[in-house]
Amino acid sequence: MNNSASPRVRSTDRTSANAVDGREARKVAPRRAAATWDPRVRQMSALDRLRAQDAVRDPDLLPLRYARMASSPWTYLRGAAAVMAADLASASHSGLRVQMCGDAHILNFGYWASPERRLLFDARDFDETLPGPFEWDLKRLATSIHVLVETETIDPACAEDSAAAAVDGYRKAMRRCARMGELDVWYDHIAVDVPLKGLASDFAEVTVSSIEKRAKKRTHHGAARQLVEEVDGRPRIRLDPLKRVDENMSPEQVTRAYEEVYDTYLASIPPHLRRLVDRFTRADSVRQIVGVGSVGMRVWLHLLEGDSGRQPLFSQAKQAEASVYEQFLGPSEFANHGERIVVGQRLMQTASDIFLGHMRVGGIDYYVRQFRDMKVIPRGHEIAGFLPQFARACGQALAKSHARSGDPEAIAGYIGKGTAFTDGILDYARAYAGQTRTDHSALSAAIASGHVEAAERAW
Repeated sequence: MNNSASPRVRSTDRTSANAVDGREARKVAPRRAAATWDPRVRQMSALDRLRAQDAVRDPDLLPLRYARMASSPWTYLRGAAAVMAADLASASHSGLRVQMCGDAHILNFGYWASPERRLLFDARDFDETLPGPFEWDLKRLATSIHVLVETETIDPACAEDSAAAAVDGYRKAMRRCARMGELDVWYDHIAVDVPLKGLASDFAEVTVSSIEKRAKKRTHHGAARQLVEEVDGRPRIRLDPLKRVDENMSPEQVTRAYEEVYDTYLASIPPHLRRLVDRFTRADSVRQIVGVGSVGMRVWLHLLEGDSGRQPLFSQAKQAEASVYEQFLGPSEFANHGERIVVGQRLMQTASDIFLGHMRVGGIDYYVRQFRDMKVIPRGHEIAGFLPQFARACGQALAKSHARSGDPEAIAGYIGKGTAFTDGILDYARAYAGQTRTDHSALSAAIASGHVEAAERAW
C-alpha cells in the first residue's frame, strides 16, 4: 500500500512524544504547585463576582437565588462557579486542554438513560462547558467533596478518603484511556453498578435496584402522573410557587412564543428527528425555577402530547449565557451559547439526550432537552454511606469525558505514576473548601446587613 495515500498513522514514537509533551507541561505548571491557593490574588471580591452575573438573570428571582446560596457552604459552592473560575484562572495551568464540564462538583454526576434505554453513569450538567485545562474540573470535583462532607456532617476523614478516591479514579482511568484506541475511548461507558464497586454485594444489589426503580418512575409518564392535572377537560402542568409558575400570558401569546421557539429549535436538530418532534403537539407551558446556580435564568417547561394520545413528553428550554470561563480562556467558538452547551454535552457524554437542540429567541440563547427522562440525580445524604466509591466513579467518568476531547497520553504523562499530582490537587481542594466557607460567611453577612436582598420566595 502506498503510505502517502493511506490514512494518517500514529506510530509508537508519536505516542511516546505525546507523553513527553505531558511531562514537559510540568515545567510550566509543576504538579505540586497545584496546591497553591492565595486569596490575595483576587482582583475583585467573591460577592462582586456574583453580583456581576445579576444582569443576565430575571431580577425578580435574584432574592431567591441568594437565599438558596446562603443556606449552606454547599449551596454557595454550587452557585459560585463564576467565583471559582476566576480563582482557578489566577494560577498557572498545564495547558493540556479538554472539553471541560466547567461545574464538575460531585452531585453533577448521576444516572442517565441512553437512547437504547440503558442506564449509564456520567457527568450531567454542562451550562459552563468550554475547552480548558483538564485539572480545573478535577480541582472543583475534589473541593466539592470536602464541602459536601462538612455540610452533611459526615466524618471529616471521609472527605480525605473520598477526595483521594476521586483523583485516583481519574488518574487510573486516564492511564487506561491512554492505552486505548480512539473508537474504544469514544464508546467507553460506565455501567450503573460501577459507583458501588467494592461494597457488600447485598448492599450494592439493593442500591442498584433502588436506582433502577427511581429511574423507571422518572419517565415522561411518571412526570405526567406527578405534575399534570386536568382543568376544564384539558391537561395542565400543576403550578408551584417555588418551582413552576404561570407567566401571566394569554393562551394565544404562549402559543405564539412556543411556536417561535420551536421553529428555531427544529432548525438545530437533524431532519430525521424533526419527523419525530412533528408528531407532538404542545398542551401547556409554564416558567420553571431550577437549581441553585441557575436560579434567575429563564426556563420553560412544555408539556407535549403525541398524536397517538398515549405518549406525553416534557421538554425543557433553558437560557444559556456565556460560560464563566470565557473571560479567562477566550470566547466560545459558537455564536449561540445553547449550541456551546449541546456540543459540549455530546463531546463529554457517552450517550446524550436525542432531543438536545438550541435556539435564539428575543436575543436570548436557549438549549432544549428532555425533562427527567430516567435521570437519577443523587442527594448528599443518599451517597454518604458509600461516598469514596461514588467519588471514585466520578473521577473515572470525568477522565472518560476528558479523554474524548483531549489527549489522554499527554494528560497521563503529565500526571505521572508518583503522588505529586494527587498531593497537589488534594491540598488545593482542602484549602479552597476553607475559602468557600469564608465566602459563604461573607454572603450571609451581606444579606444580614441588607446589602444583598435574599428571600425564599418567587414572584
